[in-house]
Order: sequence, then structure tokens, then C-alpha cells
Amino acid sequence: MKIINLCQELTKGISPMRIYMNEPMRRHTSFKVGGNADIFVKVKNIEELKHVIKIAKKNDVHITIIGNGSNILVKDNGIRGIVVAIEFDNIDVKQEDNNAIVTVGAGVKLIVLAQEMAKKRISGLEFASGIPGTIGGAVRMNAGAYGGEMKDIIVSTKCLDLKKYNMLAKKIYIDDIEITENIEKAEEPEIIILSNEEQKFEYRNSIFKDKRYVILETKLKLKYDDKEKIMERMEEINKQRKEKQPNAPSAGSTFKRGENYITAKLIDECGLKGYMIGGAQVSEKHAGFIVNKGDATAQDIIDLINYVKRTVYEKTGKSIELEIEILGD
Repeated sequence: MKIINLCQELTKGISPMRIYMNEPMRRHTSFKVGGNADIFVKVKNIEELKHVIKIAKKNDVHITIIGNGSNILVKDNGIRGIVVAIEFDNIDVKQEDNNAIVTVGAGVKLIVLAQEMAKKRISGLEFASGIPGTIGGAVRMNAGAYGGEMKDIIVSTKCLDLKKYNMLAKKIYIDDIEITENIEKAEEPEIIILSNEEQKFEYRNSIFKDKRYVILETKLKLKYDDKEKIMERMEEINKQRKEKQPNAPSAGSTFKRGENYITAKLIDECGLKGYMIGGAQVSEKHAGFIVNKGDATAQDIIDLINYVKRTVYEKTGKSIELEIEILGD
């Protein structure tokens, strides 16, 4: 189906002001690189999201769901199909004894939420006060910093379950006899709530990485504390972040921490700090970051990632893994 026709269908449930054709993804990623998305849509609520999913399914069009693009690298040829930016911004706070039960939409930025909680004397998000991602992205990758992780404060997460909605009739075999099992498909994606344990949190990983679920909102359990103490902790963490991390376009820490080694230290010991390919550079300030010096292409960054991984393996025998996700063609 032509892009313009898809856009026309989308406008039946979403404002045309939030639907873009051939949209440069460099405008929507912290790396400031990436080709165009065929269609880019900002959704404000669950009904709008369901509308996009329904149209995509009807027309057999691929969907890519993002937050604010702070942990992704989009390739130079862009992304085919529909890119959906989740902008659910609801925040609800309920007090239970000395605990604050905070229900927050997947599109709320961590920095904004941490500041809002500090104003209300709510502690527990200080570690995330400088992470430039959204709640949805933070849950998906179990984001963490300075001794804290999302798994430590999450009670439950509401999401869309796309398994049945996307499932087709499948073939099974019993005693070599083919039997077609017609699975009843859902009319629309099912909304489910997963407990902390059901989200299977690990270091920079969760059940959401298999892409069967779309995160809608998360419930957090935080504590009340003195406002000045909360602000002091946030200021100290942000001071450390500014001192240690580069001030250039990036997607945050490019590589995961090793089980028994510090990845940035390995990269530095291999003499790679400051190494450049095209406009991409291993940060001179923190070797765990690859940055865009201003004119990098996505391919420059990918080539540098591969060079760093290969060099570290050849010199140390360690296979380092990406923390960021690479999307597109």
C-alpha cells in the first residue's frame, strides 16, 4: 500500500499533525544520525496505539516502536513501515504509609519524572535523574546507573500482548499425521499486567526484548524522604555524570558491562580511546561511549563498533556486547 494511503487511514484515529511521511530519524535519536522512516507517528494514548497496530496488521506493514530514541542507532537507509513514538505522559501518585505508589506512562522521560518526584518529596529515582530515556525504554532494558536499577523499584507493568493478535493458523503433527490447529485470533491486542518477577529482569535485559509486548505504563514503589536530601543526591549523581561522560551526540553507554571486567577500561587499554572512523569517535572522555563528532553517518558508527569489538577480542579474548539497539536497513 502506498505511504500516502496509509497516512490517510491513520488520520481516522490520529491528528494529522502527529503523522509524518519520509521523516528523518536523525531528528528523533540522540545519536543525531539515521535515514528516513516511511511513516513516523506520535501516539498519545492506548486507543491511538491500537489504531496504528490495527492498520499495520490490515495492510501487512511492519511497526517499530520507540521512546525518545536515546538508546538506538538507526541505519542510514532508514526504517521501512511505521515508526511509532510512544508519548503516554500520565503520572499518578498514591500514598501507602511511607511509600509512594507511582503509576507512570511509558512516554514519560526519566529526567522529568525524577524531578517531579523530588518536588513531591519522593525518593528512589535519584539514580535515573540523568538517564535521557523514557520509562518504557528504561523498563525494557532494565536501565540503571550509580547502584540503582529499574527492577529495584518496579511493582508491575501494563502492556499490550500481541501474541494472539499476530498469530496465524499453524500446523502441528501427531504420529506423522498433519493436523491444522486454527488458533482463535484476538480482535485486538490484549492488555495484560505483568508482575516484577514476570518481567524477568536481568542486567540490561527483560522479557520485553523479545518484542511480544508493548509497554504502556509502569507502577513504581518509591519512598518519601526529605526534599533537600533527595535534591542533594540528584545533584551529586548529575555532577559525576557530567565529569565522566562526554558532551556529544551519543546513545549513552555503547557497550554492556562485562561480568568480570569493566568494558570501558578494556577499550582504553587497547589504545582505542579517541579512535575515529569518519565522524564517529570512541570518546576521549569515556571509552565506553561512541560519539558523533558532528558529521558521522550511521555506517561510520557501526564500522567503529565492529572495529572496537574485533580489536578488544583480538587483544584480550573478551567478546564485548552492545547495550544500544541498531534498527533499520
